[in-house]
Amino acid sequence: MKPWVKKQLFFGLIMSVFVLMLAACGGTNSKGGANGEAPAQTEKISVADLEKNAKEEGAIASVGMPDSWANWKDTWADLESKYSLKHTDTDMSSAEEIAKFEAEKSKPTADIGDVGIAFGPVAVEKGVTQPYKTSYWDEIPAWAKDKDGHWIVGYQGSISFLTNTKLVSNAPKSWEDLKNGNYKIIVGDVTKAAQAQMAVLAAAIAFGGNESNIEPGIAYFEDLAKKGRLSNAEASLANIEKGEVEVTLLWDFNALNYSDQLGKEKFNVSIPKEGSVVSGYATIINKYAPHPNAAKLAREYILSDAGQINLAKGYARPIRESVKLPDDVAAKLLPKEQYANVKPVGDYKVWEETAKKIPQLWQERVLVHMN
Repeated sequence: MKPWVKKQLFFGLIMSVFVLMLAACGGTNSKGGANGEAPAQTEKISVADLEKNAKEEGAIASVGMPDSWANWKDTWADLESKYSLKHTDTDMSSAEEIAKFEAEKSKPTADIGDVGIAFGPVAVEKGVTQPYKTSYWDEIPAWAKDKDGHWIVGYQGSISFLTNTKLVSNAPKSWEDLKNGNYKIIVGDVTKAAQAQMAVLAAAIAFGGNESNIEPGIAYFEDLAKKGRLSNAEASLANIEKGEVEVTLLWDFNALNYSDQLGKEKFNVSIPKEGSVVSGYATIINKYAPHPNAAKLAREYILSDAGQINLAKGYARPIRESVKLPDDVAAKLLPKEQYANVKPVGDYKVWEETAKKIPQLWQERVLVHMN
């Protein structure tokens, strides 16, 4: 072989090694990207490697996942005891979480957030998430996950009735019961609150509507308002405890939590039998996470049996139906048969557009009849 050919081959070999070294450096960067660029992501990683890498990172910073919500405290405690992950949280709304990820991409401080399912696609559109499917991927219903794993629902909720049985002798079990009662009902601030808007959607679903046809729900509450049945009182725990609230429409996990705090013998929680909406809260992993492996491991643990049981301890119904809950934990939740007629939102982009119209419809058709 001629000397110049040898030289070219040697030079090419050196360059190949150099490129591989650069790629390796980029692939192992766990401190987030610089100049607003996300770190290179591993396509597939074993749970064992994820645990090892997360331990090396040693910390996880969440947003919108405080100790008091859905019993997150037990999950954070487990992650610290098992993997030595020091945890911090900044409580904020779903929209604020996404805005934080976007604003801090050059100097990220957050790893993972918990958002209402409708905000999952918004986060993906903003380009602030990274995918991770977890080893439980196949057990997650199609409606509860992004096809690429950018967001995955960890726990679900359905709109329910919370009834003060000291004030209402026959607690409503259906929308028809609710309509025929003679007590006041609190829906919440439908012009602003997602929970209250979902209550309108739940009523619509019960009477043949869906995310693109909210009319049956608006008409239902319009009729109640005309009869003087809707209250403007705030659905706070304090007001409920004082007896100022008779029947309140809430997510089941909120209603069950309130009922437990105030005494199950005084409060009844039920899912309306004609139908309701089922939705959920999803984890999103920051595309620019300073501790990406810890964030992925947290999602993995949230969807594990232990993580799902932790959520159920906080009254949140696990998304994985196969999880066997201890008897004392299962007793905190409603029987599965009550959920026979709940339906998920079929298209959240459609619902997003419908939800924009609800405040005006509520103002024109419902609030005008309320004092």
